[in-house]
Amino acid sequence: MSKYLQLIAHPSELRSVIQWKLWHEPLYPRDPAKETANMKRCYELLEFTSRSFAAVIEELSPELREAIMVFYLILRALDTVEDDMTIPNPTKLPILRTFYENLAKPGWTFHDSKEKDRVVLEEFDKVYLEYSNLKEKYQVIISDITKRMGIGMADYCEDEDFNKKGVDTIKEYNLYCHYVAGIVGEGLTRLSVSGGSANPKLLENPQLHESMGLFLQKTNIIRDYHEDLLDNRRFWPKEIWSKYASSLDDLAKPENEQAGLNCLSELVADAIEHAPDCLYYLAGIKEQSMFNFCAIPQVMAIATLELVFQNKKVLTGHVKLRKGLSCQLMMKATNVRSTYEIFQTYCHNIHARNKPSDPSYMRISIACAKVDQFIETVFPTKVEEAASSISSSASYFTMAIVLVVSLILVSNLITTK
Repeated sequence: MSKYLQLIAHPSELRSVIQWKLWHEPLYPRDPAKETANMKRCYELLEFTSRSFAAVIEELSPELREAIMVFYLILRALDTVEDDMTIPNPTKLPILRTFYENLAKPGWTFHDSKEKDRVVLEEFDKVYLEYSNLKEKYQVIISDITKRMGIGMADYCEDEDFNKKGVDTIKEYNLYCHYVAGIVGEGLTRLSVSGGSANPKLLENPQLHESMGLFLQKTNIIRDYHEDLLDNRRFWPKEIWSKYASSLDDLAKPENEQAGLNCLSELVADAIEHAPDCLYYLAGIKEQSMFNFCAIPQVMAIATLELVFQNKKVLTGHVKLRKGLSCQLMMKATNVRSTYEIFQTYCHNIHARNKPSDPSYMRISIACAKVDQFIETVFPTKVEEAASSISSSASYFTMAIVLVVSLILVSNLITTK
């Protein structure tokens, strides 16, 4: 179904798209007229490599906007090297391990990549120029994260067969997600705290920003099963999929459909278990544009998990959220309460489709219940509903008493007459 037919089929989403296009006003709109040609080109690179991230980054407060835009492009360039299967390891590994050094090399570029995002490498000199213009406190954070991420990626790529044989254990799965996403969560937290947009206490509990990164990365890995197989890449951990098939590829076969769905369920359960930490983290964001930046990818992730749960299309093709639904989520995830409601809604939807016959039934039920439990501790809606119900009952009771008394008085009056 085309995106236009999808919008017609979902009128509320069509309304959200129209509202977003016509009336959405960023807190801190970009003014390209005040930007250098080099800065404008960096924003073009940002939009080319990720339109969804570009949309939220461009609405950040000016100082953090520039720092996070540069941070994203640098990590996008690093990730492009890691993703490129045409670059032999003798070339790739030194680039990954020393990539952070390019942040001190004016004019460095790389032109031997075949990846779709290679333009960021080919024009890295422009990214470097904007990096050099950032405040030193931001440069230190970006350089440190780039160094650690590059070394972590190289450790995995060093194994020539890594992409073919894939991830073995759940511990290795978590570690891989840490290097490609958890560290990013740390970097963004350090940048936002340095810029005064987040509570410094977020840095005292690393598990929170770690979960923010892992929740997003695991959701993408689950969703991209088929696409990764086509690219000869395997990220679903063997410790999980080996319970359901003799090879990861077998899960895509029609005769193994139920086994594939059961495997999918266990991976979804594993991802949802990070959700309470993500909700806790979001409560520590102080500034509105940074909250939007952090919350929007998270609500997209929980909506995606609900989409892929028990969805056999994941095993044979690519699934993604409807554009209209994405727009609706972006408009709603603007405060803690609304964001929590989105998580609660999708967890309830997942729980409603959870089957007792699924080997992960209990784990999914517990994971969804923990999201509910966390939200209830912050916003005790059940208590509020109960109080409202009691209040309503009291009102009805009072009205009944008044009516009875009135009838008695009227009756007495008639009798007296």
